[in-house]
Amino acid sequence: MTSIHQPSRRDFLRQAAAAGGGAVTVPRLLAGGTLSAAGLAAGCESATSRPGQSSSPDLATLTTPTDPTDDAWAAVRAHFILEPGTAYMNNASLGMPPGIVAEAVADGYRAISTEPLHGKHDLQDRITQTVMPALAQRFGAEISEISLTRNATEALHLQTLSLDLSPGDEVLITTQEHPAGHRPWMVRAARHGVTVREVFIPSPLVSVEDVISRFEAEITTRTRAIAFCHVTRGGHRYPVRELCTFARERGLISLVDGAQAVGQFPVDLHELGCDAYSASMHKWMFGPVGTGFLYVRADARDRFAPAFEPGSASTGTEYAPPGTADFPVRAALATSLAFVDRLGLANVDARCRYLSNYLKDRLSELDGCTLLSGPEDLSAPGSTIFQLDGLDAMASVPLLEELAQTHIDEHQRDGHDAIRISTHVYNTRAEIDRLVDGLEAARSL
Repeated sequence: MTSIHQPSRRDFLRQAAAAGGGAVTVPRLLAGGTLSAAGLAAGCESATSRPGQSSSPDLATLTTPTDPTDDAWAAVRAHFILEPGTAYMNNASLGMPPGIVAEAVADGYRAISTEPLHGKHDLQDRITQTVMPALAQRFGAEISEISLTRNATEALHLQTLSLDLSPGDEVLITTQEHPAGHRPWMVRAARHGVTVREVFIPSPLVSVEDVISRFEAEITTRTRAIAFCHVTRGGHRYPVRELCTFARERGLISLVDGAQAVGQFPVDLHELGCDAYSASMHKWMFGPVGTGFLYVRADARDRFAPAFEPGSASTGTEYAPPGTADFPVRAALATSLAFVDRLGLANVDARCRYLSNYLKDRLSELDGCTLLSGPEDLSAPGSTIFQLDGLDAMASVPLLEELAQTHIDEHQRDGHDAIRISTHVYNTRAEIDRLVDGLEAARSL
């Protein structure tokens, strides 16, 4: 399989700077002299979560929203401390934790700095007694099935390298895997003689049946496992339960990349029936940066051998790398999990879908806009990808930051020159309107 290099935004900015002889700038006065970046940003202050404040309201002030509208979620927005005037719509890359989570991390470091010994033990106790049970309950698993990691990438490496495979055994992955899900399999192929084959999945997805049939067509007598995303980085939502049932009926191991799923909608790991599941808590789950987990189903543990000396299942370290962990960061997961529980993931799902549907309606008004996100049953609620004639996706990222004070991302993959917008509960219709105006302005430059 050939790995194709995709230029990063840093590459783009570096090349643009070199071409221009210096810093990248975007004209503030657009064609016709009628619209400026300042004009597009009008109303930013009123749409900002918490201008001028540095700490978040207490969790006790958070009430469960009763409907998906902006007014119902205004109190939730008050918990986020985003820079005034900025709209953040790149949650699929890195999420934005509420202020109380940032404060929980700071409190942990303060505790471990003030009294290292007792601070460390207190944080470890919080992880064992609060974080681990909350994670297990939130994701429908047993505590002993979860190992804490820094992110989904680390968990994907751990689940891939731990899976018991012999030379000549075959694993099926898809053409839509994130590099973090693809690279570990290349390691297994190079080091252990495992055969890794890609199942082509079209973007957008055609149907549940189409996904299943494509896997079925590639199964051979040497196939031992299938690995795929729950939600792709483009927001396509795979039929996980059906794929896991398909694998189990054939004696195959199922391994799932859940980085883009957890936090957008409810996930019950036992109900899904997967054998392993990797997740990041710092995308959609409001967790502090550097938090995630690996789930290995109890009945499948005989198929996985920890890559390191096994830790304790009760403390979430069985499959994780050994050594001192970032205790203040992991302990702060208790706060983010409590925050999510107060909101209710079903409510988060509805809110994210409400915003993305509004975005899709606004995009439909733009000439030359092609929506690439699938129908609701085959797409995640918060991620939207689309192509816009006359606008390069890579160039749109710095342009939208300049013109609309909005952070977005590109999706130049799967044959698309697409833009990815990942809206979360704290975004608003006004911010989406500003984004759409910015898109129109950007392609007129």
